[in-house]
Amino acid sequence: MIHNVFNEDLLTKHKTLQFKGQHMDPAPPLTIINKEEEYKVEEVWKHRKRGREIQYLVHWKGYGDKHD
Repeated sequence: MIHNVFNEDLLTKHKTLQFKGQHMDPAPPLTIINKEEEYKVEEVWKHRKRGREIQYLVHWKGYGDKHD
């Protein structure tokens, strides 16, 4: 469970990007279906077991590798 309160000291100010390679392309527009955001999976790249859960590394359709 994620707690809905956190310490404001953990916040940092936004920093402008210093190098060309740090720029991320904008995300494609969202698809809204039944008032919920919809994303499409292009490919599942990896998976791993953490305790009782399985975690997946997913490549989303229309997004770059930095969004995985």
